[in-house]
Amino acid sequence: MHLCSGFGRLIRWGMLALGLLAGAAQADDYAPVTELMRAGQWPQAMARVQQHLATKPRDPQMRFLKGLIEQDTGKSQDAIATYNQLIQDFPELPEPYNNVAVLYAAQGQYDRARQALEMAIRVNSQYAIAHENLGDVYARLANQAYLQSQRLDATSTTLAPKLQLLRQLFSGAPGR
Repeated sequence: MHLCSGFGRLIRWGMLALGLLAGAAQADDYAPVTELMRAGQWPQAMARVQQHLATKPRDPQMRFLKGLIEQDTGKSQDAIATYNQLIQDFPELPEPYNNVAVLYAAQGQYDRARQALEMAIRVNSQYAIAHENLGDVYARLANQAYLQSQRLDATSTTLAPKLQLLRQLFSGAPGR
């Protein structure tokens, strides 16, 4: 989610972590899909995913790849549905919570993103990306709260420096 580098990058981190679920024998099933994804060959990658899921519909890693393809091809609502179904079927996996949170945050749904990230952390308290993303969401929520406070009290002298810090954080500008 990184405030400074865009929302899409962190989705891929979950794919790497979820890859640990696959056994060595299954690795061959995923490599062609990930290669097609890297090459931007989305229809071919999705076709491979669908073919695999036709015989192994509960495969969490392939379903996760399906969500990534949907997200990367601009089908955010489909990706959200895919990740939410993974969450329902495999609530012990933190990656789908993280990825759905990234999509919610990209839509400005910061409260939903916060809830999903809190679940990812509850599932795996060592999931560093979810902690970082949660910090990013809290920064966005803080910005909203400060802006609302400023609308309610335009004479406040304490809000300007806080909003300036957040603007620097969001823009990636070095602090000073």
